[in-house]
Amino acid sequence: MFDSGVDKCLSDFNRSMETSGYQDRCPWPTGKHVYNQLKSCVDDFAIGSWCRGHGFLVDTIFLEVHKVYFKLCGQVHDPPLTTLILLIAPVVIATLSLPVLCVNLTTWKTE
Repeated sequence: MFDSGVDKCLSDFNRSMETSGYQDRCPWPTGKHVYNQLKSCVDDFAIGSWCRGHGFLVDTIFLEVHKVYFKLCGQVHDPPLTTLILLIAPVVIATLSLPVLCVNLTTWKTE
């Protein structure tokens, strides 16, 4: 009973996720509603089937769902090159100009 109910939940979820573009990017913000529906559906079948060890079965199902649909969500991507340049350039300029400024300030009154 648990397996047949969960198969229905998973088929609805799979159908909804096919349009999310999960192969190219993390579908989490847009897929949250569908994911919550899947969780609710699986939990209802787990409780309704009175299946012993249903927590383990539910965990196994969601591990597989995460491996397939949410594997790109934890990956950190580098920012674009322009952003890196805008973040690093002021530090480099300040570092290179500080010795020149110090020399000019210390020798300003002596001339």
